[in-house]
Formats: sequence, structure tokens, C-alpha cells
Amino acid sequence: MQIEELNEQTLEPTETPAPETSSPADETWQPRRLNLERIHAAAERVRHEISKVIIGQHDLLDLLLAAIFSGGHVLVEGVPGIAKTLTSKLLAQTLDVDFSRIQFTPDLMPSDVVGTTVFNMKNSDFTFNPGPVFSNIVLIDEINRAPAKTQAALFEVMEEYQVTVDGKTHIMGFPFFVIATQNPIEQEGTYKLPEAQLDRFLIKINLEYPGLEDEKRILRRFHNDFKVNQRHEVKAVLSTDDIRACQTLVEQIHIREELLDYIAAIVHSTRDHSDLFLGASPRASLAMMKMAKAIAAMNGRDFVTPDDIQYVSFPVLNHRIILTPEREMEGYEVREVVDSIVEKIEVPR
Repeated sequence: MQIEELNEQTLEPTETPAPETSSPADETWQPRRLNLERIHAAAERVRHEISKVIIGQHDLLDLLLAAIFSGGHVLVEGVPGIAKTLTSKLLAQTLDVDFSRIQFTPDLMPSDVVGTTVFNMKNSDFTFNPGPVFSNIVLIDEINRAPAKTQAALFEVMEEYQVTVDGKTHIMGFPFFVIATQNPIEQEGTYKLPEAQLDRFLIKINLEYPGLEDEKRILRRFHNDFKVNQRHEVKAVLSTDDIRACQTLVEQIHIREELLDYIAAIVHSTRDHSDLFLGASPRASLAMMKMAKAIAAMNGRDFVTPDDIQYVSFPVLNHRIILTPEREMEGYEVREVVDSIVEKIEVPR
């Protein structure tokens, strides 16, 4: 993976011509008949490969793929032992790109993540040694085990796809996708993620225990494979060009003006809700639009429906809003608030 360097002290702002605006009449959608076979086939190939090892977790896979096709990052939360890390590693295995894993610990330093500048005795000069974050797919395991100083090292790279060290900016390659996992139950040796960092995740996926039938299938599949050697059968089925093409297709998916207003209404309702201490920002609106487009494309449609928006509303909002202390004490769940908001807002026809 190549790293481009820019010196911040020499950067000069450049002016770009403003894009031409179109009148509302020009925005009338005409059927474009996008060929979505590539993105549909890509999703099916990834699902097929991961299903060689993982049983169930269909929503997890769909949301992970939609995030990749939307160009965003994912936070996966769940109790230990439900294959958060394994699924993330298998997903990276299906992509023909670089992969790195960072195990967050309380003593991890920012330089252990982004890299550091060292003195080269041969050249009598300083050389930048990139850290493990310089990869295409980065798995951050137990992200809530590192202190705030180390977590802050991810702020720039997750939002701007670059890292600045000693006045030099290093640009990340394409694609750059962060999958982070965390355990919501264990409190010893953990640190709460800052809201600014949570907001940089496109979605947060809350994993539950598998159902009884799925657990029976898990036992039958691995009763002769204690070391999960079946994971080596998972092959890379998507290239960098495939990912780029899928992201381009997602951008071209049509979404009606009424549905854009629908998204804005859902997000805006979180800001003056009596049960919420903190509402969602415009970044949540953009995330909901991107994810809805990706879900539509993966389902073979070149247009977004209200069902797509409702499907992604909770993964997009659940880590961006905070319940009031009174509601938390009463045992309210974020999902209840999000569901009530979605139910109250009139669905466009």
C-alpha cells in the first residue's frame, strides 16, 4: 500500500468553480435502468464465502457490505463469543486488499496506531514508519480498551482519510475501511468512546445471541473442527476495482425529494425529543441516505424506498443519540425511541 506525503506548511488553498445548479424541473427523475448486476453479484459472492464458516448473522453481513459500498466505517457491539471478530476477519478475507488488525489495550499509544518518525542512521535523516492503521481494511478489536488519547489518534484518519505526523500529511490508499468491535458488558479496563469518535462511524451494529436452531447448526458444523480450519476455505472474491465500481453505482441510485425530506424529518426529530439528551447531527442524515442507497442497490433496485430508510435508521442513529438520565433510570432503550420517531413521521407515498 503506497503512502503519499504532503507538507502541511506548503499547502495553499485552491479555488474550484462552483457547480452549476439546476432548477427543480430539471430534477425530475427519469428511469436510467442502472445495471446493478455487478453490485448484486458482488454481495452474493461475499455472502457465499462467509457462509462457509458463519451461520446466520444475515443482517450483520448486509450492513457491513452496505457500509463498504457507502465508503463508511462500522462499529460492531456485542457480548463475547458471538463471532464479532471472526466475521470481520472473514469479510476482510473475501476482499483482495491489505488487512491489518490492532488489538486495543490500556497501554497502547497513538504512535502504535498511526506510526512514528525515526532517525535513519544511514541517510542521517528522519523517516516515517507507518503504523498498522495504514492498510485497506483495519480491524480494531476491543476499541473501548484504549484510553481517550489513543482513540483520538483515529479522529483524523477516519474522517479525512489521512494522518498528520510532524507536519506531514500521509494520504490513505483506497479503499480505507475501519471495523471496530467492543464489548458492552465488561467495564473493567475499558474507556467510553467519545461522542466525536462515535459519530465518525457510519453505523453501529448491535449483535444478539444466535437463535436455538442456528446454535444447533454451529455445533454440527464445528464438532470435528475445533480450530475452525474451515476459515481457510474462504477466498478473496472482490478486488479494489470491484469495490470502487460498487461505490460508484451506489452514488447513482435515485432517491426522491420526498424521501430526502423524510430522512431529514427523522433526524431532526431526535434534536427536540423529550426522551433524548443529545440528538443526531447532519452527518447522520448523510449516513442514512448513503446506507439506504446501498441497501437498495444490493437488492437490485436503482431507487430508494421508505423501507430502505427504515431498515437503516436504527444502525445509523443508535450510537449518535443519548437518552436523558431520567429515561435511562427508567430502563428505556434507544431502539424504543428510534422506533417511536419512525412510526410518528408520515411515510411519503
